[in-house]
Amino acid sequence: MNIYLPIAEMSVNVLLFLGMGGVVGFLSGLFGVGGGFLMTPLLIFSGIPAAVAVGTEGAQIAATSVSGALAQYRRNNVDIKLGSVLLIGGISGSLIGVQMVKILRQMGQFDLVIALCYVTFLGVIGSLMLIESSATIRKTRSGGSGYGRRPGQHSWVHGLPLKMRFQRSKLYISAIPPIAIGAFVGFLAALMGVGGGFIMVPAMIYLLRVPTSIAIGTSLFQVVFITAITTLLHATLNQTVDIVLALVLMLGGVIGAQVGVAAGVRLKGAELRFLLAALVLLVCGRIGWDLVIQPAELYSISPLIGGY
Repeated sequence: MNIYLPIAEMSVNVLLFLGMGGVVGFLSGLFGVGGGFLMTPLLIFSGIPAAVAVGTEGAQIAATSVSGALAQYRRNNVDIKLGSVLLIGGISGSLIGVQMVKILRQMGQFDLVIALCYVTFLGVIGSLMLIESSATIRKTRSGGSGYGRRPGQHSWVHGLPLKMRFQRSKLYISAIPPIAIGAFVGFLAALMGVGGGFIMVPAMIYLLRVPTSIAIGTSLFQVVFITAITTLLHATLNQTVDIVLALVLMLGGVIGAQVGVAAGVRLKGAELRFLLAALVLLVCGRIGWDLVIQPAELYSISPLIGGY
C-alpha cells in the first residue's frame, strides 16, 4: 500500500516505513536512546532526500520524547533549572544549525556533509561504547566490578566563573559548560536530525557530574523543546518537514518502543551497550561504504533545479 509524501515528493510503501519506525522504536525502548541517529540514516538509505530526513526526524523525536520526559518528571528526575540553562544554549545552536543546512543545500554539499558527520560521530561513539562495554563484561565475568564514577570527584569544569546552584542535581557549577553543551547538541539536532541524547547524557554525567537518573530525565526535557524548535525552523525556513512521513514513523515507533522496553529487562546494562555499539558501528560502516563506492549516477542536475 503506497502513500504520497508531499514534501519528499515521492510515493512510498506505508508498511515499509511503519516497520522501519517499529524497528527503531523497538531499539529505542531496548537501549534507552532516542533513535534519531539510526532513523535518519535509514530514511536516507530508503531514498528519502537527506534534508527531508533530517527535518522530519526532528518532528518524530519531539513527539516520542514527550511521554518519556513526563514519566521522568513524575519520578522527580528532571532538573528544570539545569534543563533551562541547557535550553538557552540549545536554541542558539539550533538556529546556527538550521542556517547551516540552508547554506549547505544551496551549495549542493549537504548530503556529503551529513554523511561525513554521521561517519565521524557514530564511529567515535560506537568505538568508545564497544571498548567500555567489552571491558565491563570482562570484569564482571572475572568477578570484578564495572567502572563507576566516584561521587564528589571534581574536574576543571568546577573552576569556571558564572557559577549557579542546581538544587535537584546537587551541583554548584559554572553556567558556561551547560550552555556550551546545549549549543553543541542543538547544532547537531538541526544538522543531523538527532535528539542529541547520545551525546548529552554522557556529557552531563562525566563532565558536569550530574547523577545518572537526573541526567537522563533532564536530557529528555531539553530534547523535547530543542527538537520542537528545530522542526519549526526547518519547516519555516527550509520547508523540509514531511508531516505525513512523521506520522507514519511515530505510529510505528510507539508500538515498537513498548516491545523494546519489555525485551530490555532481560539483558544486562553492559550487554545492552555492547549490542548498541555494534549496531552504531554497523550503520557507520554502511554510510562510510556509500562515501567510497562509485555512485550509480555519476552526474546530477538536481542543484540546478532546486532539488534536495
